[in-house]
Amino acid sequence: ADLVARCTAGEPAAARELFERERARVHGLLYRVVGSNAQMDDLIQDTFLEVFPSLRSFRGESSLPTWIDRCAVRVAYAYFRRKARTPPLECVPDFEAGGPSVEERTSMREAVRRLYAELDRLEPRQRMAFSLFAIENRSLREVADVMESSLATAKIRVWRARRALERRAKEDALLSEFLVDDSGPRTEVGR
Repeated sequence: ADLVARCTAGEPAAARELFERERARVHGLLYRVVGSNAQMDDLIQDTFLEVFPSLRSFRGESSLPTWIDRCAVRVAYAYFRRKARTPPLECVPDFEAGGPSVEERTSMREAVRRLYAELDRLEPRQRMAFSLFAIENRSLREVADVMESSLATAKIRVWRARRALERRAKEDALLSEFLVDDSGPRTEVGR
C-alpha cells in the first residue's frame, strides 16, 4: 500500500522499485502465455505503461501482483489481436548434469515445440486460461481473477483447451507422450 501511494504521488524511486520488483514475474507470465518472441521487452513495457497510469484505480481488492497480472493479460490479449498467428514457439528447458540424454532432451524440446504450436491454434482466451492454469500452475480461482472472469468461465476455458490438446495429441504420439505420464495427463498433474 505504501509503495502504491508513493507511485501515485509521482515518486520516481517508487516507480523504479515497483518495476524492478515485478519485472521478472511479469516477464515469466508473458513468456508462458505468449511464448518466446522478439517483442517480449515491448510487451513488458506495455504492461507497465498500463500499470503506472492506472495505479490510482487500484483498490486493494486483490493483491498488487494479481492486479498487475490483469494488466499483463490485457496486454497479451492486445498482442493476440494484433497477431493473426503467433510465430512458432520453442521453450528450451534447463537440464542439469546427469539428467536426460541428448536424445531425450531433443525429444522433450520437440514435444514442447509441438505443444506451443498447438497452443497457437487455440482461441486466445482458452490459451490464456490453460497457460495460466497448467503452465503457470495457478489455481482456477487465480485464473478467473487474473482474467477478470467467473470461476465457471475459467473452468470452461481450461477444459476446452485441454480437450482440444488431448484431441490433437491422439494424432501425435510425441505430444501425447509429453502430455501424459504414469499418473495421468501432465496438464492435470503439472502442479
